[in-house]
Amino acid sequence: MEHEGEMHMDPYGENIVIGPEGLRLRRWREEDLPSVLRAYEDPAMRRWLAVQVFGPEEAADWLRTQRTGWAAGTRFAFAVTESGREDELLGNVVLKRSDPSNGLAEVGYWTTASARGRGVASRALAALTDWAFTTFAEQGLNRLELLHQVDNAASCRVAEKCGYPLARVIPALPPDYPLDGHVHAREAPAAATVSPSADRRGEAAGTGGGRASGR
Repeated sequence: MEHEGEMHMDPYGENIVIGPEGLRLRRWREEDLPSVLRAYEDPAMRRWLAVQVFGPEEAADWLRTQRTGWAAGTRFAFAVTESGREDELLGNVVLKRSDPSNGLAEVGYWTTASARGRGVASRALAALTDWAFTTFAEQGLNRLELLHQVDNAASCRVAEKCGYPLARVIPALPPDYPLDGHVHAREAPAAATVSPSADRRGEAAGTGGGRASGR
C-alpha cells in the first residue's frame, strides 16, 4: 500500500513521492519538454514567475537546471502528476537548499492552467513539505520558507492551508521585484510529519520565489 510522503522507485529508476488523493511527484524527464513549453505559455505563469521560458532551447535549459540541481544536492524539483495519468503534467514543486548546513530551505511551486481549481497546489506543497522534513531530518533541516509577491493572494491562501503562516514582509527590489514580498514559514515537526488537510480553495499559478532564484 502506498502512503503519503513515502518515496518509491518507478520503472525509470526515478524518485516518486506519493501525495494526497492520488497525487504523484516524480523527477523531471527530457520528454517533458513539450509540457514545460505549454505550461509557460500561460499568461498567469508569465505574470507570477520570476523565471520565464521561451522556446525549446530555454525549456531544455530549464530541464537541465532541474537535473543538475539534483546532482548538486541543492535543488530538488518534481513534476506533479496523478496516479494512472503520469504523462499529464499538473505542475512543479521544488525544494531549494543553497546552504544545507544552515537548516533552512525554500519551497516553491507552479501549476498548469488546466490543473487549477482541483487542489493541486495545496496537495503538492503538502507532499513536498512532508518529503523534505522526512528526507533531510538527519541533516538538520528545521525550517521551510515560501516566498511570493504581496499581491498574489491565492498563493497566500495555499501557504496558510499547508501550515505556512506569514512570517515577514520583504521590501520591493525594482526592477525585478517591483512590489513587496511575503515570506511564509513552517518549522519542522517535533514528532511524525503530518501536513494539515488542504482543501481546493486558493489555487494560484505559482510563487515568484526569492531574490536570487526562480522556479
